[in-house]
Amino acid sequence: MSSSSRRSRSRRAGTSVSSSSSRSISEDQISDLLSKLEALLPDSQARNGAHRGPASRVLQETCSYIRSLHREVDDLSETLAALLASDAVTAEQAAVIRSLLM
Repeated sequence: MSSSSRRSRSRRAGTSVSSSSSRSISEDQISDLLSKLEALLPDSQARNGAHRGPASRVLQETCSYIRSLHREVDDLSETLAALLASDAVTAEQAAVIRSLLM
């Protein structure tokens, strides 16, 4: 996925967040959202009912995880582009792969 696609998706996600941020959120709602976010992180102990710590740590870990996912996507995109440019795949296989990515 290209970085422009990710930026486009980020802008769409940011739009929905900013429109909902005009209403106030209770501490219970924030706690619930942090728990849900924490459960999405790899090796999360939140699934067992144990919390990692303060909200700032959960947010820092989330940002780090998202950055690592971006790096992984970029690396995989480069690998796929190199594979498609090589003689390792036929033109038909390359067309199928490209159609799956669109």
